[in-house]
Amino acid sequence: MAIEPVEAERDAANTPDHERAKANWTIRTRPDPGEDNPDAVAPAGQFRIYLGAAAGVGKTFAMLGEGHRRLGRGTDVVAAYVETHGRPATKDVAKGLELIPRLVVNYRGSLFEEMDLTAVLARHPKVALVDELAHTNVPGPGRNEKRWQDVLVLLEAGIDVITTVNIQHLESIADAVEQITGVEVRERVPDWVVRRADQIELVDSSPEQLRRRMLHGNIYPPQKVPQALQNFFRTDNLIALRELALRFLADETEEEMLDHLQRHHAKAVWDTAERIMVAVTAAPGTDQIIRRAARLAARFKAPIHVVHVADTDGVPVRDFLTLEALRKVTSNVGAIWTEIPSTEPATALIKFAQENQVTQLVIGSSQRTRWQEMTKGGSIVRKVMKQAGEQGIDVHIIARRHPGDTPERSGSDRATP
Repeated sequence: MAIEPVEAERDAANTPDHERAKANWTIRTRPDPGEDNPDAVAPAGQFRIYLGAAAGVGKTFAMLGEGHRRLGRGTDVVAAYVETHGRPATKDVAKGLELIPRLVVNYRGSLFEEMDLTAVLARHPKVALVDELAHTNVPGPGRNEKRWQDVLVLLEAGIDVITTVNIQHLESIADAVEQITGVEVRERVPDWVVRRADQIELVDSSPEQLRRRMLHGNIYPPQKVPQALQNFFRTDNLIALRELALRFLADETEEEMLDHLQRHHAKAVWDTAERIMVAVTAAPGTDQIIRRAARLAARFKAPIHVVHVADTDGVPVRDFLTLEALRKVTSNVGAIWTEIPSTEPATALIKFAQENQVTQLVIGSSQRTRWQEMTKGGSIVRKVMKQAGEQGIDVHIIARRHPGDTPERSGSDRATP
């Protein structure tokens, strides 16, 4: 079976056995080439991700431990990039692994160290350990912008990759993390990159254990500890982040079960055939609405359409860059973008929903004042709600949050009209 509990890694601080996470869960998100699946296409390189709720849970330690296990079985393993953060125990566990020398990049008069993608490709090991999947590379000629792009290059070259990432860096979850913690997440990984992994393993740690590790200096330097404990590493934040990570893994586990049943010609009695659609405009905060809709779609294992209704005269120049950015967000969360020319947005949206058997429609709250609604023919949101109700389509209205707004601690995905 593709879903199996695996023993949690001992953290870098030699945490006592009774304080260790009870179990981590590994899931396989793509078909195993060894299973009876004639339609499966074997991937070039196998992709494994260690997922964590926050820094310090032991992702790098777990990745290095897996590297040593494979090396012990005779597999050709290299550490393509390992970030020890100066932690002695992590440095110790990296010993014995072949380290690919880092590439030194001169950027604006300062020197930075990056993974040397060319050197890893030339070495061409069976397995490459690549830390911090969400990392943004220092700009340079011929270099990818993001480390996840480097990882895709390695996979396409037939190299197995084991990597690490925290839950807050997933594109569809980053906004929720910002609401929870008040910290903007700048480095993001498209959902489709994570979902194409062959295995995802959650490296789990309780909030109490994580804060204790922080106090002992096992995560950040001593001078940064007080601020971290009062901000990002508050207990309530860590509980919420852990819940997001567990929920994500639970969703992936359910998807793996459905895929397994389909591969073995079994019928899943819980298959609901939901279809999600999100209506968008160029208004501020629309990118967050797309990500909220993507999380809803992931929960239902449903396809998602992002639909923009443009005036028949075309898109205003002032909206062009905003819509291009929304198209990128749409692609990153694995959704389909559709542009519809129409002077009747509500009617066009419902027509699209009917034609595509949409069961749930997500839309941002109206930005019009009462006076504007009275003088401009009413609220589009109200029209959509009325017509959708007549067609039996559920409507989710998402409040828009603008830059500078105080993050809210709300966990609900369904808004009350």
